[in-house]
Amino acid sequence: MTEEPQNHRSDDEHQAHGDGEQARVLRFPSERLNADQTHDEGETGPRVIDGELVEEDQAPQVDQSHTAEAGSSLLHRGKREPVLPKWASNVEEFRETAKWAVGYAGHTSAFHAVRCPVYIARILMRVPQGTLRLLGGFLRWVTDAEGRTVRHAAADRADAAEYLRLSGQRDSRVRGRVYATVGLGAAALAAFFLGRAFLPELVQYAIVAGALGAVGWLGAPADQPIATRAVEATKVPKLTSNAVEIALNALGISGINQAMGKGGEGIGFPKPISRDGKGWRADVDLPHGVTVGDIMDRREKLASGLRRPLGCVWPEADNSEHAARLILWVGDQDMRKAKQPAWALRKGITVDLFQPQPFGTDQRGRWVDLRLMFTSVAIGAIPRMGKTFALRELLLIAALDPRAELHTYDLKGTGDLDPLEKVTHAHGVGDDDEEIEKAISDLRKLRDELRRRAKLIRDLAKQGLAPENKVTPELAGKKSLGLHPIVIGVDECQVWFEHPDYGEEFEAICTDLVKRGPALGIIIMLATQRPDAKSLPTGISANVSTRFCLKVQGQTENDMVLGTSKYKQGVRATTFAWADKGIGYLVGEGSDAQIVRTVAGLDGPASEKVAAYARTLREAAGTLTGHAIGEVQDVDETAARKDTLLEDILAVFGEAEAKVWNETAVARLAELRPEVYGQWEPDELTAAFKRHGVRANRQIWGTDATGTGRNRRGFHRADVAETYTQRDHGRGAG
Repeated sequence: MTEEPQNHRSDDEHQAHGDGEQARVLRFPSERLNADQTHDEGETGPRVIDGELVEEDQAPQVDQSHTAEAGSSLLHRGKREPVLPKWASNVEEFRETAKWAVGYAGHTSAFHAVRCPVYIARILMRVPQGTLRLLGGFLRWVTDAEGRTVRHAAADRADAAEYLRLSGQRDSRVRGRVYATVGLGAAALAAFFLGRAFLPELVQYAIVAGALGAVGWLGAPADQPIATRAVEATKVPKLTSNAVEIALNALGISGINQAMGKGGEGIGFPKPISRDGKGWRADVDLPHGVTVGDIMDRREKLASGLRRPLGCVWPEADNSEHAARLILWVGDQDMRKAKQPAWALRKGITVDLFQPQPFGTDQRGRWVDLRLMFTSVAIGAIPRMGKTFALRELLLIAALDPRAELHTYDLKGTGDLDPLEKVTHAHGVGDDDEEIEKAISDLRKLRDELRRRAKLIRDLAKQGLAPENKVTPELAGKKSLGLHPIVIGVDECQVWFEHPDYGEEFEAICTDLVKRGPALGIIIMLATQRPDAKSLPTGISANVSTRFCLKVQGQTENDMVLGTSKYKQGVRATTFAWADKGIGYLVGEGSDAQIVRTVAGLDGPASEKVAAYARTLREAAGTLTGHAIGEVQDVDETAARKDTLLEDILAVFGEAEAKVWNETAVARLAELRPEVYGQWEPDELTAAFKRHGVRANRQIWGTDATGTGRNRRGFHRADVAETYTQRDHGRGAG
């Protein structure tokens, strides 16, 4: 409705305007003007001509054409259900269903065909008993034996009238049935002789065989059927609203108990319970004040209430609705025991890391895809839950892209990542000093590569070759640019970050790789069995974009891996059982958390085969480098040499320079030892000082080269001297 700049709306107009977007007020000339329709003094009102109200400045209102989107909300309230069921509309599910049906029919046919001789023998053995049952039933019918109990009861009561009535009724029935028997017997005898005379011999044998089969089948006991079952059916009860209500009521949640009690509101089912994949799905509106998280905390009790194995019951939140909307999926089979569809990458096909690749299956057996480019990964779990297998699977996916350069570090030292030795550029096993020095040297080179790529991408963006200021598939494919994907996989990453000498530097470099690496084609994947602030520093855990959390023990560990407040949102990896190995919550590319089971059977030998395929692809592409072709990894002299930072600081700054800026210190150190400190930045000096316990983030007043005074971060020389003296005294005492 168009506003009137000079006139106030009437009450009717305001009421109509507040009813919704569809309400419209059309002003018509009126023959009467009420007192409440007049305007306040001082306002310019409409002119009065012949008693009709005319608005000069307001354009005439006409019906405006509008599309369906702006029309009645009735057009958008109904959700259209799919024409075909999910299994028929999804190619993969249709293929699996058809494959199962054909296999089931073939197995059943073959099973019974082989046992036909046994079935014939059983039939012949049971013909006498079947004949007796048939004759006995026929005689009971002819003699009206079913009414005998009623007649005896009338006789016992000495009710003569009732007995005579029932006897007459019985005589009438028997008479009619005898006549019918005689007629049917004569017809059967005639049919027998006619058949003997005119029917082919083969047909006669078929009729006799059919009759004997029917009589033999009739003679079989109920617990010993003629034909045994080809398939022992696992009877999975249908999920019903009554079963869901009973299970929820058994959880001991007061809000549900009150709602289910007398006079309570109960629980709602906004959609019918229906089949969803290989299980049942129920959408439930919980009572007011009850959240999905309350249900997930009691998943074990919920499974007990449904009388189903724990691995079949998966409650989850519907984030598109309110906090009390529960999606309860109950599978036909335990998720960890269900047969997983074939992993498409097991045969070693070439993949593109810029495209989503199959990582695992959800509860319904459908593949969940994950794109590794432009992301960083954090994996967390308690020991023995499949964390390392998940990391190795991701590295194998990366290995199947011949362009990708792999850096793999197994800090646990058990060799779980050794299958990737065939394709990896840098490989480390264990946490001894030599391996740590190799790792820090490699990371420093990767940090330099990160800086090179950042400058190159900036130049390419100016030329219009990198419109989004990040690596594209076309840029990654040009070897001359050196922008191929780099994938770093670290198992038990807490060993790096807790190292007494290089922990701070490991943290600083990995944080930089997590923040800036994805856009520049560098992917870092960190796995830990102790997800806390030390194992996954805040700068890393807050910036990783793909998270996979298997079973953990508490809320802190859950949110450290999956993200802040995920536990409160109902995404709780604490609900997984000890037997749920390889099953975890996956959060990636901004999608909602979903439960995923990693590829089953991808053990060491299977990983060796995939890695062998990957090596073949790389040999053809000419991208094998480093460790994969036997090159020995060079150790940076900075990592191998003795740490002399404190001595070097005291050497380049005399006692007269009591307070020093970090920038000044880095410049002096670079002049003293360019091969060691030449590439250092002030932040790296701060991290190095932190390892020694020297505070290097003080506010120091000084003057720059232009003579301007200002505050900058720095340190006190006295702190360095004191730390150096204490260290030397400690070594002397040792």
